Amino acid sequence: MSNFPKGRALFVVPTLAEDPISDIARALGLLFSEAGHKVGHVKPVAEAGVAADEIAGPFVSRRNAELMIRQDRTADLLDEVVGIVVAARGDREFMIVEGVAPLPGHSLLDDLNYAMARGLSCDVIPYVSGDTADPQDVIDRIEDVLHGIRRSRGRSPIRVIVGAPADPERAGLLRALIDERAFACPCDLIETTEPATSTPFPPARIERLADGMRDWFPELSRDPRLRRLTPPLFRYRMVEMARKANKRIVLPEGDEPRTLQAAAICAEKGIARCVLLGQPEEVRASAEAIGVTLPDTIEILNPADLRPRYIEPMVALRKNKGLTPEQADEALRDRVVLGTMMLAEDDVDGLVSGAVHTTANTVRPALQLIKTRPGASLVSSVFFMLMPEEVFVYGDCAVNPDPNAEQLAEIAVQTADTAITFGIDPKIAMISYSTGDSGQGADVDKVKAATARVRELRPDLTIDGPLQYDAASVESVGRTKAPGSTVAGRANVFIFPDLNTGNTTYKAVQRSAGVVSIGPMLQGLRKPVNDLSRGSLVDDIVYTIVLTAIQAMSSQQDEAGLTRTAAE
Repeated sequence: MSNFPKGRALFVVPTLAEDPISDIARALGLLFSEAGHKVGHVKPVAEAGVAADEIAGPFVSRRNAELMIRQDRTADLLDEVVGIVVAARGDREFMIVEGVAPLPGHSLLDDLNYAMARGLSCDVIPYVSGDTADPQDVIDRIEDVLHGIRRSRGRSPIRVIVGAPADPERAGLLRALIDERAFACPCDLIETTEPATSTPFPPARIERLADGMRDWFPELSRDPRLRRLTPPLFRYRMVEMARKANKRIVLPEGDEPRTLQAAAICAEKGIARCVLLGQPEEVRASAEAIGVTLPDTIEILNPADLRPRYIEPMVALRKNKGLTPEQADEALRDRVVLGTMMLAEDDVDGLVSGAVHTTANTVRPALQLIKTRPGASLVSSVFFMLMPEEVFVYGDCAVNPDPNAEQLAEIAVQTADTAITFGIDPKIAMISYSTGDSGQGADVDKVKAATARVRELRPDLTIDGPLQYDAASVESVGRTKAPGSTVAGRANVFIFPDLNTGNTTYKAVQRSAGVVSIGPMLQGLRKPVNDLSRGSLVDDIVYTIVLTAIQAMSSQQDEAGLTRTAAE
């Protein structure tokens, strides 16, 4: 069995244009192969004219990368990089990712290497050339590199590779200075200079570089650092899950411009099969007015043609309320109600609305017609908060004003299950204004009782509370305020005690820290219905459709499991 965490990656970073980074990457790959590991090598950003034998697979050209940064599309660039690296990885357990070399006059890419490493959750190994006249200058450059990485990532690289000077005397002096300085991470001097050759990557040279790393190479397998699900990896995983799910999602606001753009993007990327409700002529005219071409894979359904078939099923669903056919016909003139009935009758897999409707317009029909899933007594919501290094899940920030302890426990369990569905290993912090036993009062007691109830209901979950937000999220604070806690300082799921706290916190983090949030996503319904903010951007709608498709897949799998259990 491999000692390396599955899917672990190393990011080899050049600091000068002439650094032999490709050789270093190949030498590391040779060592991993010799140790019996399946290893891959990828350079996601490269010069457009690079030789075919130098890089296998697709890459983003340096010019296109710079263009995307100028257009404020760095997030799109990182998503593309993640796709390239994940595709190159395949079933390999280890990947070596090669950074882009800095060039004079190309400052836009200065921070890209660290952004790529952060987005890929890579361990960083920078290379620093030692071939300068003054060894002290090399020491200063190492310090600069370490400072830049700590500033960007909040932690040091796992080690620094330093190219030894060709002159033995200077090499000896540099080695002594490195040993004397005691850097925050290991710095290893290896010989990288030798006569030029016409062969791009001579095997003998790669072997010699590998020999210079053999002594410390085994230490790479003992690095205990936590691997995080970063925002680019999360977005990539979500889109891939939605594509595989291939679900049919109804959009009642079918002629709304942002909804039309989102539907076109989803069709183009194969995210979901979107169904637009609206007069076909009006929908096409709205699309044409904003320059959107609707592909044939998008269905446009006339509500007037659909309405008659759902009158009888709606009367049956609301018979306890005395609903008449005439009342059902009138209610179904609301496209959100019509879309909800399509979902109730399994004609679609999920519903997304709210670009021009209120939350009540979207949620009320779902509660009346879809209802809660088996075992759920309430509907709650989550936001996925795309922090710089990882994804946090916040609940409940949109639905329940003041849940009691039992309800708060149910919200925590729902949110943990949502996190698991989306590939996040939940470490749940029950948030309060005090940590542990430091505070007293009804509010703290509620959080304590809810935490205890979750432990009873789901002993498999990692949970702690009450915890203050800083104790839950900041490792140094967590160690001080809650020593011994398995959650403090490491939480990724945050359960707020009431709507006032949750909604205020999510908006404060989103706006003050410039954090992208995805949601709210409703949980606890029998089938997925999700509400949009009326200020939603096109990307917000796209990702809400993505969430809904994944929820549909998960809920259908759960329903199939319950059916099998009942049959047995």
